[in-house]
Amino acid sequence: MIAKMEKPRLQRNFKRLLQSENFTSQNEIVHYLQDLGYKNINQSKVSRLLTKFGAIRRRNAKGELVYSFPAELNVPDISSRVNNLVQMMDYNETLIVVNTSPGAASLVARILDSFGKPEGIMGTIAGDDTIFVIPCHGVTTQGLIMHIRNLLDIE
Repeated sequence: MIAKMEKPRLQRNFKRLLQSENFTSQNEIVHYLQDLGYKNINQSKVSRLLTKFGAIRRRNAKGELVYSFPAELNVPDISSRVNNLVQMMDYNETLIVVNTSPGAASLVARILDSFGKPEGIMGTIAGDDTIFVIPCHGVTTQGLIMHIRNLLDIE
């Protein structure tokens, strides 16, 4: 277990390594942190840190899929920022497709998932720039897409 005094240092180092956009796998992150002296770090702890800080995988300048922070990580005002990340929305009889800025799909999907079943969203599946939104039973995709536009303040 990582000592309480070590957590702030670990978190600072973790943020720094994500900002470098050089790590293509969780194992690379584990080895890097172990080299920094965090001997008790493992893949599950790295996975929790990635989730905690909202990290995503996106292509860096070399075209490699790397872990990084999304451009819009801290979203205090959801409607003013998310509506800039969503590029297009479309639907058919069974699901809604949301296209976002590259690397933003995980963040937008997380926000949609936070609305959940009370708002008619059973769940989402996110890639790099595309999200599938699955409506709850009895909710039409046409009605849900209008509701999502309203929730996210998208015209």
